[in-house]
Amino acid sequence: MSLPLTFSAGTSATHALSEDLMTSALELSYLHDDSSALHDLYDASDGLPHLAAHAGAALEGATPQEVIRWAYDRFGERFVVATSMAECVLPHMAAQIRPGAKVVFLDTGYHFAETLGTADAVESTIDIQLLRVRPEQTVAEQDATYGKDLWTRDPDLCCRLRKVLPLRRALAPYVAWASGIMRAETESRKGIGLVEWDATNGLVKVNPLAAWTQDDVDKYVADNGLLSNPLLSDGYGSIGCAPCTRRGNGRQGRWTGTGKVECGIHA
Repeated sequence: MSLPLTFSAGTSATHALSEDLMTSALELSYLHDDSSALHDLYDASDGLPHLAAHAGAALEGATPQEVIRWAYDRFGERFVVATSMAECVLPHMAAQIRPGAKVVFLDTGYHFAETLGTADAVESTIDIQLLRVRPEQTVAEQDATYGKDLWTRDPDLCCRLRKVLPLRRALAPYVAWASGIMRAETESRKGIGLVEWDATNGLVKVNPLAAWTQDDVDKYVADNGLLSNPLLSDGYGSIGCAPCTRRGNGRQGRWTGTGKVECGIHA
């Protein structure tokens, strides 16, 4: 399909990073090897939030692959894909469009063995560069600082330390990132756009699967012979950290009994 998405190059970048993110960008500079100036990647006259809003509206109705291709065309090596290693739909799509695509996986230290095994299998069977991102503290170090099993007392803080902040540091070198969330998953996700502004990380956020349902995901997996996390066949509708994940339909098994519905990455 033809997408009316042309933006003229501006003269200066308005994508401001806080001091800690600038430090992280230097520490994580190995994550990208391009030398493109930011003003060559988007129209800086109105800024990234404006671009995200315009693109989200213009791309509505596009296929996930068209959305991903637009993101690579727009941001090049400053675009990265993230995955939770439930299914490998997004990494597979990215690799079809950009062989060797960079894919971020948050290794929280609390994952099921099946999730880590899925990450290993995806890395070895799909043409991606898997970037395993870990928290600053090991689980043992976190226990020593905050007390054992922080997730039982303050799951929001645990998620922030082991998911939100590590992802923020990992995304610092980039301009845009992609997630696999879908509107059909939860009430809080019904309004997500195919492209939107991520104020938490100060980036353009691309949600190629936003308009899909789980049936669409399952069909893509079957049609392409892709592997999935074996826990999906064992009653788990959604897979996160082992201590906070139970069997259940959709996301019903996440943080059961706490009232918590999001880890903070997509909130």
